[in-house]
Amino acid sequence: MAAASSPIFSKKQKRKRSKDTLFDLQTLGHQLLSSRAHINNLPLLLTFISPTSPPAHVLESLLSLQSFFTPLLPELPAASSVKILLKTPQSEDPELIYRTWLRSKFDEFMRLLIEVAVSEEAEDALKEVVFDTIMEFVKLGSGGRFNSSIYHRMVHSIVHSSAPVEYITDLLASKYFKYIDIRYFSYIFLEKIAKNLEAKEISAISSDVDAGRHSRERVELFIHKMHYIISHIAPIGVDEKTSLEMWSESELSSKQVAPKELSEPSKTEDKQLKSEKCNSNELSAATIAKKMKLKFTKAWLAFLRLPLPVNVYKEVLATLHQAVIPYLSNPVMLSDFLTRSYDIDGVVSVMALSSLFILITQHGLEYPNFYEKLYALLVPPIFMAKHRAKFFQIFISNLKLKSVSAIQTRNLLDSCLKSPLLPAYLAAAFAKKLSRLALTIPPSGSLVITALIHNLLRRHPSINCLVHQEYGSESTSDDGKSEKSVSSADDPGTGTCTSSRKHGVDHFNNEESNPMKCRAVRSSLWEIDTLRHHYCPPVSRFVLSLEEDLTVRAKTTEINIKDFCSGSYATIFGEEIRRRVKQVPLAFYKATPASLFSESDFPGWRFKLEESKDCDT
Repeated sequence: MAAASSPIFSKKQKRKRSKDTLFDLQTLGHQLLSSRAHINNLPLLLTFISPTSPPAHVLESLLSLQSFFTPLLPELPAASSVKILLKTPQSEDPELIYRTWLRSKFDEFMRLLIEVAVSEEAEDALKEVVFDTIMEFVKLGSGGRFNSSIYHRMVHSIVHSSAPVEYITDLLASKYFKYIDIRYFSYIFLEKIAKNLEAKEISAISSDVDAGRHSRERVELFIHKMHYIISHIAPIGVDEKTSLEMWSESELSSKQVAPKELSEPSKTEDKQLKSEKCNSNELSAATIAKKMKLKFTKAWLAFLRLPLPVNVYKEVLATLHQAVIPYLSNPVMLSDFLTRSYDIDGVVSVMALSSLFILITQHGLEYPNFYEKLYALLVPPIFMAKHRAKFFQIFISNLKLKSVSAIQTRNLLDSCLKSPLLPAYLAAAFAKKLSRLALTIPPSGSLVITALIHNLLRRHPSINCLVHQEYGSESTSDDGKSEKSVSSADDPGTGTCTSSRKHGVDHFNNEESNPMKCRAVRSSLWEIDTLRHHYCPPVSRFVLSLEEDLTVRAKTTEINIKDFCSGSYATIFGEEIRRRVKQVPLAFYKATPASLFSESDFPGWRFKLEESKDCDT
């Protein structure tokens, strides 16, 4: 009985000891707030702020220390000037030594709170209280102004934490990214962290194989966290009502942006901001928007220089043209990143195409190999890949056409081939390449290709000769005229479609990656005629639209690629089921047939079963 009662007794002792400890913490807190004589209680309370401490103990110590430090913050020296003050002759001043010691304890207090906030062991409710306390000190930690040093340490700890910090990042994005000053300093610190990763962590990868693999995994984890943070910061101007709301008590003035403590992450980059002066002490909305756009640009450019993992790479490219390019101070600065992505080939090239197309059409980027790379992307896997919708699906392209005043919705590939200044040989190369692909891809892709060729033939009447190519008789003489006609056909710039050649020979080189050398002008769209006998009825029916005279633009219209870009076997089958059939084949019999085939269908064959004479019973 004694042995059985000892565990119960030990539990009671633990409960009594925990209650006594909580009561002792309350006593220590009251003593610390009541008199300076109990200042030694401060280090004792700090020992209870730990991820392994009970949440009640952490909260009790937190409340006491927050109440103690909040009124003393304006009197504490700056963290950067503590060492300088201690070296001066007045360092023997007891009051200065006391305030310097308090500053060191306050820095330790912030370090412990950040450790609890990013810890994997602490509970989510405790993390939220601790995180809100940190943000309160960020608001008041620098004489009522935004304390950038505390916020920098917190963002740095979030990014470099080995434990998952999704709860804290979600909390930061949902509660605090609506404030303009938090977004401003977030861009500054993310830029600094990205530069440090590029300079230090990346160099450690090449030092050792095992260490490099470990460092690469750590860097990828850091990049994932950085991408989550920077992608959740709303650019200035998205929400005009809350875009100028401040987290710190004082307004963001021209004097506040200039202090040394706020410019420590990037001293040289803020010279322009320091030199700018407004007529009033408070910054105007236009000035704030200009500063935010500058920091937004530098943060994203520094982030895109990192070795992005494949999944992050695809997420960035998928949203770059909508979430980043419109808010950059100079979008052409992304040209290096996009051209490198476009040269990778595969799905990454397809996803980089939309942003690169915006830079070319709207921001004057010169990319001579654009159509050559676009031509090289036309391979069968593109029509079957998971991200094929990025290549064919609709996106909002700000094409300022003379005949259209509003923003139009266009297909990406269709928009790239829309220019009337496209050379005839280039339009013919794309039409021929697409028609050849239609023979080897699923029916949904054949529908898209038929629509694209329809639009190409309508926009560029000079390539309509590909629909019905007239073959001249081959000359057997050795005069120079026949040789000249053949050489003129080889020249893609002439645009001529007739030359002396043999029947049944397709001069188009499907393996050539350069559209100028593929000799598409000397070929014909015989593949489209083959699609008349396609096994899928929607494809064979849709090909009939190319039989119209597309050179008569008044009687024809362009096909909207939107209706076909997301097609699949399931959508085609669903459309066929819902389709109302007007004519169906019918068979009438005067008498009920006794066999599947009649004897007249197969002369000499008999389909009647003869009964066996020798039937065993």
